[in-house]
Amino acid sequence: MIEIIAATIEDVKRIEKSGADRIELVSALSEGGLTPSYSLIKRAVQSVNIPVNVMIRPHGKSFTYTDEEIELMVEDITIAKKLNVNGVVFGVINKNNEICVPSLEKLLKACDGIDVTFHRAIDELVDPVKGIEVLTNYSQIKNVLTSGGMGDILKNIPIIKKMVKKSKHINVIAGGGLNLENIKEIIEKTKAPAYHFGTAIRNDKSVFGEIDTDILKLLVNTINKQK
Repeated sequence: MIEIIAATIEDVKRIEKSGADRIELVSALSEGGLTPSYSLIKRAVQSVNIPVNVMIRPHGKSFTYTDEEIELMVEDITIAKKLNVNGVVFGVINKNNEICVPSLEKLLKACDGIDVTFHRAIDELVDPVKGIEVLTNYSQIKNVLTSGGMGDILKNIPIIKKMVKKSKHINVIAGGGLNLENIKEIIEKTKAPAYHFGTAIRNDKSVFGEIDTDILKLLVNTINKQK
């Protein structure tokens, strides 16, 4: 499964035409992705036939949120559901760099009937492997996006492999530093079931660059041949 980040309607259309399987829709790529506007969500879902998962993240300061911010996120999830998204993407950790279980459970209550991805907040945990073990207690969480911790994803391959082994019903999505140069090695060594790309498929590998459909098609073909 190949998931690509989109920030505009043009991104959404290019991703589908290039053969990717799913879209992660965000705003503010320069901040790592925030909750997109409701009009963008609506138009994106209407513009393509592949699944659209929406980022739920009210700010880029951290992945630790106040009670009021969690309430905002619950409302954003509720509205996203009404706009017929396939799923939502979020991550919540506490000041000790552990999964914030109370906040997670509040958010999951709003997620009935849709796909849930716990994003790369897991890479900021003291122990990402322990983190995925916690997440497997929740049947609603279908995906975890990870680069196996902080730093170079290639150096984190052993951690990603452990996360895959502990993942149970959860699909581990390898992402954060993937590109044409390392994707074959990541596939061969991690055996992750899904792969996620952001700036690697954009012009100049920049958050402000347009999606390069030639690069994206090449990546899609490369990954499909490795299956």
